[in-house]
Amino acid sequence: MNIDKVALLAEVRARIAEDLAALVGSQRETQAGATHEEAKPESDKDTRAIEASYLARGLADRVSSLREASAKLASLIVRRFGEDDAVALSALVEVEVEDEDGDGDGDAEGGGAALYYFVLPAGAGVKLRASGALVRVVTPEAPVGKLLLGRRVGDELHLPGPGGGREVVVSALV
Repeated sequence: MNIDKVALLAEVRARIAEDLAALVGSQRETQAGATHEEAKPESDKDTRAIEASYLARGLADRVSSLREASAKLASLIVRRFGEDDAVALSALVEVEVEDEDGDGDGDAEGGGAALYYFVLPAGAGVKLRASGALVRVVTPEAPVGKLLLGRRVGDELHLPGPGGGREVVVSALV
């Protein structure tokens, strides 16, 4: 596995910064709209101002969570992992889907395919491309993150997913 974790982390940070900048602008506009003269109710049935204030509050919460995510990622120290180490924060984990029909050709249910997970304190759900591979960011709170933490190369586990999930083996750790 020849993937640069520092570059991946920089890309995750950049995406969060972009999302944060866009949301801050949206939140300001929504807040201004909620308190604008034209937002005042024209009747007791007019709920525009209330709806705008709910939206502004939701955006403010999202801005706060992105700022927190940005701070967590800024303070993260990227660690190198060896074959004997357990999965922890900043680990890039390669798992291989087991060959379900046992013929060794890796054709059953995506058998033999490698999946990549980058364990970070924030940024869950971000998908990145590196060295031609799709890398998914997971956090310790996410179901897959919980399953991976503490695992070692050679450990087998069941990843949940559509159709009951699949059996995988931790094949590399960086």
